[in-house]
Amino acid sequence: MGRGMSRRTGVGVFGWLWRLCIVLAVWLLGVTAWIVWIGERDQAQRADAIIVLGAAAYDAKPSPVFEERIRHGLDLYQQGYAPLLIFTGGYGGTGARFSESQVARRYALKQGVPDDAILIETASRTTRQNLIEARRLMEQRKLHRVIIVSDPLHMARALRLCRELGIDALASSTPSTRFRSFHTSWRFLAQEIYFFHRDLFPVGSTGSP
Repeated sequence: MGRGMSRRTGVGVFGWLWRLCIVLAVWLLGVTAWIVWIGERDQAQRADAIIVLGAAAYDAKPSPVFEERIRHGLDLYQQGYAPLLIFTGGYGGTGARFSESQVARRYALKQGVPDDAILIETASRTTRQNLIEARRLMEQRKLHRVIIVSDPLHMARALRLCRELGIDALASSTPSTRFRSFHTSWRFLAQEIYFFHRDLFPVGSTGSP
C-alpha cells in the first residue's frame, strides 16, 4: 500500500510540473504574440511631433537599424503627419564625435528637412531615457500627441514606457527592419520578452534600456 501511495504521489508531482510547463509555454506564446501584434499595427495620424528612438551610429553614419528608423520618421514628416521631428540618442561610447541624435539630424538635413523642424537631445543612452528627454522637449514646446518610430519588435516596450511616463503616443513601426535573419530576429524578440517580464517588477529599473 505504501508503494502505491508513493507511486501516485510521484505521478501527481510530475502532473503538476507538466501543467506548470504548459501554462508557462502558453503565457510566453501570448506575450510573444502581443509583442508581434503591437509591432505590426500602424496608428499614424496627425500629431504634434514624431519621435525617432535612437539606435547605434558609427561616427557620422547611422547603423542600418537606425537608418531604417530615421527614414521612416522622414516619410511620416514628408506625408504631413507632424510638423516636427524629435531625434533621440546620446553618445554611444567614449570618443564618439557625434551623438545618435546629431547623426539623425545631419541625415534629415541632407534630405531637405529645415533645421527649425528638428529637435534633438544628446543625453540619453536607453529607451527609457530617450523618452524622458523627448518628454522634456515636448514640455518646452507644449507638444501633446506624438508618433513613436522604432522597430516592430521594440514598439510594445516603447509604448508601455510612454504610458508610464505620461506621453500621449501613437505607434508607427518601421515597415522593414534590419533584423532580418532568423537568428537576429529571434535574439531581438527574446530580449524584448525578457524586458517585458523585468518591467513587471520594476524594482531598481529606472535605468532600464
